[in-house]
Amino acid sequence: MGSGASRISRKLYFGPVIDWDVMLFDKIIMKKYTLIIMLISVLFFLGAISTFSFDINGGKIDNAIAEQIRNRIESSAILETIIIGDELVYASMALPVFYERRGYYPGWIDSGMILQQADSLIGIIKLAGAEGLRPNDYHVAKIDSLVSTVRRSFRLSEAKKVIILADLDLLLTDAFLIYGSHLISGKVNPVTIDPEWFTNLCEADLISILDNALTENSISSTLRNLAPPQAGYTLLKKALRRYRALDSQGGWPAVPEGPTLKKGDAGERIPVLRQRLTITGDLAEYSAPDSILFDDSLEAAVKRFQNRHGLDIDGSVGKSTLAALNVPANQRVRQILLNLERWRWLPQDLGKRHILINIANYELDVNEDTVTVLTMRIIVGKTYRRTPVFSDKMTYLVLSPYWNIPANITSQDVIPMMKKNPEYIKEQNIKIFRGYGSERVEIRPESIDWAALSPKKFDFWLRQEPGPKNALGGIKFMFPNKFNVYLHDTPDKNLFSKSSRGFSSGCIRIEKPFDLALYLLRNLPNWSREEMIKAVNAGAERTVPLPEQIPVHVLYWTAWVSPDGGVNFREDIYNRDSVLSAALNEEHPEPLEN
Repeated sequence: MGSGASRISRKLYFGPVIDWDVMLFDKIIMKKYTLIIMLISVLFFLGAISTFSFDINGGKIDNAIAEQIRNRIESSAILETIIIGDELVYASMALPVFYERRGYYPGWIDSGMILQQADSLIGIIKLAGAEGLRPNDYHVAKIDSLVSTVRRSFRLSEAKKVIILADLDLLLTDAFLIYGSHLISGKVNPVTIDPEWFTNLCEADLISILDNALTENSISSTLRNLAPPQAGYTLLKKALRRYRALDSQGGWPAVPEGPTLKKGDAGERIPVLRQRLTITGDLAEYSAPDSILFDDSLEAAVKRFQNRHGLDIDGSVGKSTLAALNVPANQRVRQILLNLERWRWLPQDLGKRHILINIANYELDVNEDTVTVLTMRIIVGKTYRRTPVFSDKMTYLVLSPYWNIPANITSQDVIPMMKKNPEYIKEQNIKIFRGYGSERVEIRPESIDWAALSPKKFDFWLRQEPGPKNALGGIKFMFPNKFNVYLHDTPDKNLFSKSSRGFSSGCIRIEKPFDLALYLLRNLPNWSREEMIKAVNAGAERTVPLPEQIPVHVLYWTAWVSPDGGVNFREDIYNRDSVLSAALNEEHPEPLEN
């Protein structure tokens, strides 16, 4: 090896000594040395890259990413938006604040490496469908693509890598803020789609929440804890999973049209009815699937179905029951999705004791923690005088109340009735007044030319006196609100026997006013049922403050799960589902304002 080396040296440096044997040997040696030199060069290059990476990863690359993030945010003040590829950043107000607080340093990148917190976020966003939300609303495809580019490409220049990592960090932050906002207060702001829907949306400092989650490496658990904590929400998520599975398997067959089916009937439609009820668990699977006889077990299954759908429970398949049976599975999935969103509009704390009213179910429940202690039927607003959705606190009740008749009811109901029947006001024990307070003057009905009246010319106000004909009955329950809606008794008790009970002018009539009043005053020693009845019949209005305020939540649920696990569906009596569905299906979520 030494002589070979000397020959090479001689040849390279001392002139052309021609020795063909030596030259052949030298060629072989040269090839070996060329390979060695190339290997050394590669190792040197890798070492340089390693040294450069170490230097960059020691802080320079994070500084470069921070500068890139700062530039993107500052330019957005001019462009009024941040667009990454074809992805629009939605948290246009919260996101800049998050980065300003941390000097624009990345939250999901450290020393040029994508942190595990990013993987946690990607993983939980991919499960957003279980919440009834869409993963694609949170940049998941673009984030996946950028992560893959960074982790799988070894040919990225440092400048390109800085740009990609900055984009990735911005999208991850935006995804957390938007998804967190949707979990805690819903994707859609209800007020923007329905002025009769007013909720106290949950507020949270999502910027601080994100900071803490990154510090504590608790991205997944933090986001899970932002979703509604109530069992009703969790049960409805399980129902969504179940009905999606049913839908993916083809749903259920449509029961053919025909005459009402009832116990004792036989025919070809009955096996289809059996199959339909078996799929949704209303009929046991082992119950004679091919039998053409409408027997006791099938009648019981029909009643279970009717109970879950708010229908008259008579065990026969008439027009209404058949229509409910033939609603497709994908529409039931849609109903569940809409009502998961409505859950997210509610306060996370409904109150240890609270009153929950479901307009679509015509029902009121009084709950203590997770236990329902009192249930009653209710009557809600007509389709053209809809009961609004809101939450407030009940503070007092009024025994033997007057009814100050609202102007719209006076013009739309009372005046037309007076034109038909001049004795109507006297029959209903209604008095007419002009002016208020010390200037109030009572007006005799016969002094008014009712035929010539119109709503614009009517400058009086009406009050119905306490008594058996008073529209508010013997008690009204007050939780002051901007809609002037309250709970009250009614003289028309027969209406509670109807399955559909949209008969009021917006307020809520309740089936058991004395039971509710006694519950609310149960800690006051002087209120027995007898004392309350006596006070109601006294004919003098009496205000009774509640010893403890109680939250009242007036809701509109067309799908929910009862404590026994039954999935309930109700008719969309106010056509609110279609409006919400359109809003939820919009391509992009609403911008986050805080």
